[in-house]
Amino acid sequence: MSDAAHDNAPATPSAAASTHAGAPPRVASDSTHASPLDSAALIAAEDRYHVPVYAKLPIVLVRGAGSWVWDADGRRYLDLYGGHCVASVGHCHPKVVSAIQRQAERLLFYSNVVYSDARAAACERVARLAPEGLQRVFFCNSGTEANETALKVARKHTGRRRVIAMREGFHGRTLGALGVTGLPGMVDPSYPVDASADFVPYGDLDAVAALLGDETAAVMLEPVPSMGGIRCAPDAYFQGLRELCDAHGALLIFDEVQTGFGRTGTTFFGEGVNVRPDLITGAKGAAAGVPAGVVFVREDISDAMGSGDQGTTFGGGPLACAALTAVAELIVDEALPRNAAERGAQLRASLEALPGVTSVSGKGLLLGLDLAQPAKPIVSALRDAGFLVGGSKDPHQIRLLPPLTLGAGEVQLFVDALAALLA
Repeated sequence: MSDAAHDNAPATPSAAASTHAGAPPRVASDSTHASPLDSAALIAAEDRYHVPVYAKLPIVLVRGAGSWVWDADGRRYLDLYGGHCVASVGHCHPKVVSAIQRQAERLLFYSNVVYSDARAAACERVARLAPEGLQRVFFCNSGTEANETALKVARKHTGRRRVIAMREGFHGRTLGALGVTGLPGMVDPSYPVDASADFVPYGDLDAVAALLGDETAAVMLEPVPSMGGIRCAPDAYFQGLRELCDAHGALLIFDEVQTGFGRTGTTFFGEGVNVRPDLITGAKGAAAGVPAGVVFVREDISDAMGSGDQGTTFGGGPLACAALTAVAELIVDEALPRNAAERGAQLRASLEALPGVTSVSGKGLLLGLDLAQPAKPIVSALRDAGFLVGGSKDPHQIRLLPPLTLGAGEVQLFVDALAALLA
């Protein structure tokens, strides 16, 4: 776990606002925030100039530390959403901040046309996290770029075009990634999306077997689908995918943009189900908030690639690499996959016991909490009480994607608040 400077301790009774019977506990405001900002003016300014493609919460966040964030009014929230799974090592971890500061003072950027000490360090540290045989990495800027890269590599390596993807899957918003995104409502008919993907239900091995053939370059999936509602197939499903891909000469791609870098209780998902994919994509928590994507490539596939097969201007830049290295070291030094497994088990056991909770799905600290009632009012009420959680396209599910540094006391704060609301 992180050090004391990481501010990861739960609120104490003396620091928290008083509660009344039946109401959730409220977290304290930030007494150190001496001069609150004008939230309404900040919201108006952003709305005036920002292209309106996001539905935003009516709060202005200005600071973060550990599992907590503060708004412009000085109010503190326990962040169980993590900026959509990004704050993997907590907000503003001192080691990450220090690494970024040191690199920014030396060299902000130079492209991949030269070698870089920061990139060399990141390659080594990040590759050490990968499963055996996947110690080659390609750095880019986002999850959708990582997935586009994996698709290009798979098609070039196999000489095939078609891809089997999941109806519930989401792989990004660029056109190539949308071509393998099956989640309803994500693809606009006006987009010229590639039509070389075959979609099957997640968890249905027979459906994959029926479509997998000599024209299939890869089977691509999120090991734990998230945006459409979190759930997780049994281990045998993933082992069956590996066997089918091997039998037909297709590659297996795990999109671990959300599940990777320790979130599901192992460094990467396949370790927990005894399956090694051929390509792994990662982003979000890989650099703790600095934009960065990673593709882990099977080494014999990497050996067959040449100059010009892929490229990026900003991917693998020194600043991003400094953050990547710091996060990779923290994953090991602070045993974050183990903490994700332990806190995930604590959450699951506590939440499953609450009246009004019908099930808890997912793995580690990527959990879907299914309610007997619509989730949206509960999500809003939790925010009012000082807890940030996510919704999903499943109207009855709350998604939990907190920092992997989440503490046991912080878990209990959330459980108590939710219990009061559901009661």
